[in-house]
Amino acid sequence: MKKTSVFILLASMSFISFGSLAQNITARAPTIDSAEALIAEQAKKLNAEYKIIATLDKNGVYMVAKIIN
Repeated sequence: MKKTSVFILLASMSFISFGSLAQNITARAPTIDSAEALIAEQAKKLNAEYKIIATLDKNGVYMVAKIIN
């Protein structure tokens, strides 16, 4: 299961061009809600909206979001 989750995360991130990586924010937290709260806080500091593009839930949550300007 862990290998499948990691593969899915890496595969989804491989579709993101290197130029757009600067427009992504990440968070690591114990729950999905707390990870999203961290993402929302970072987006608020940038005065931008966000769209969650990947989440990995294994021994905590790792979340990636794209900044939308």
